[in-house]
Amino acid sequence: MFKSRNVKVAWATSALVVLALAGCSATPAPAAGGVDAATATSAEAFGGLEGLVTAAQAEGQLNVIALPENWANYGKIIAAFQTKYGITVNSASPDGSSAEEIQAADNSRGQDTAPDVFDLGSAVALASTDRFAPYQVANWADIPEGNKEPTGLWVNDYTGSMSIGYNSARFPAPTSLDSLLASEYSGAVAINGDPTQAGAAFAAIGMASVQNGGTLADFQPGIDFFAKLNAAGNFLKVDPTPATIASGETGVVVDWSYNNLASAASVEGWKVTTLPGTAYISYYNQAINNDAPNPAAARLWQEFLYSPEAQNLYLAAGAYPVTIAAMTAAGTVDADALASVGPLPATAVTPTEAEVATANTLLAANWARAIG
Repeated sequence: MFKSRNVKVAWATSALVVLALAGCSATPAPAAGGVDAATATSAEAFGGLEGLVTAAQAEGQLNVIALPENWANYGKIIAAFQTKYGITVNSASPDGSSAEEIQAADNSRGQDTAPDVFDLGSAVALASTDRFAPYQVANWADIPEGNKEPTGLWVNDYTGSMSIGYNSARFPAPTSLDSLLASEYSGAVAINGDPTQAGAAFAAIGMASVQNGGTLADFQPGIDFFAKLNAAGNFLKVDPTPATIASGETGVVVDWSYNNLASAASVEGWKVTTLPGTAYISYYNQAINNDAPNPAAARLWQEFLYSPEAQNLYLAAGAYPVTIAAMTAAGTVDADALASVGPLPATAVTPTEAEVATANTLLAANWARAIG
C-alpha cells in the first residue's frame, strides 16, 4: 500500500527476478498505420483515440512500477484498464520509492521489462525529466496550467494532504505536531520512507516545516522537528506497511491522507487527523518513459488515467484528482465520493519547482545527520 513510498531493497530483488525471466531487448509492436508510437505526442498521431487503442492492443502489455493496490485505488484502476482494453498490466515492485522507479528504468534500459510509465513524487520527477517522453492527453484542457509541464513531460495526477494516522486504542489523538514529542508516543512515530528518496516522506518534512513556523523555501524547521522527535525517543525508523500498522508495530504514521484513510478502512481503531493550521499538499506526477517497451500502451494508460472513470477512482480512495474542477463543472465527478472525502483544506500550500530543488539539497546535506 505504501507506495513511496517505502525505501526498500524490494525493487532490486523483484527486478532481478523479472529480468532473469525476460531479459531480452525490447521490441515494441509496430503501431497501426506505421505510426512511431515512441514519438507520438498525442492520440492524433494515431488518427485519434481509436487508433491509439488498436496500437496499444497490438502491443498487448503495459509495465507499471511502484503502484501498490491500496495506494490511491491503483488496484481497481489497473483492473479497470485491463478489463476495458484487454491489455495485460505487469506490476513490478509495488513498494518501490520514486527514486527506485527511475533506478529501475536506468537498470533495465533497452529491455522489454523496463517500466513504460512512472508515478512520481515531485522532487524525483523534476530531477528526471530527461527520461520522459512528452505527451498530451485528449482532455489536456481539463488539467490546470499549473499542474502540467507545457509539453506533457510530466503531469500532476492526484493529491492528498499530509495527515497523522494513529492507533486510537493505544495513543491519544495528536492535536499539534509538538504533541508527538510527549512520552505517550515513545518509539511510535513513523514516516513513509526516506525523504531524500520518497515523496511521502519528503512531504512529511515539508508539513513539519510549515507547522513549525517555517516556509516551503526552508525545510530546516521540519528537519529540526524530526531531530527533536528522534532525540525524545519517539521517532521510529521503520517504514510503515499495512502489516506493520495491523500488527501495531507502527502505531503513529505521518503520511498522505489517502494512505491513512485506506488503513482506517481495514484496521480496527486506526483513526486519521489533519492538524489545524496550514495543510501541506503535493501532487504525484505521471510521466512516460522515453525508453518504454510498449509506447502505445503507455500513452493509452495516460488517456485512461485522466478520463473521468479513473479520476473518480482516485477520488473514491480519498485522493483528489487533478481534473476535479473540470469534472465538477461537467457533472462527471462522483458526487458521493466527493461528499465522503470532503473538500481539500481551505488553507494549503504546495512547493514550487525551485522550493523542491532547494529542499532536496538541504535534505541530502542534513537529514541523515539529524536522525542519526
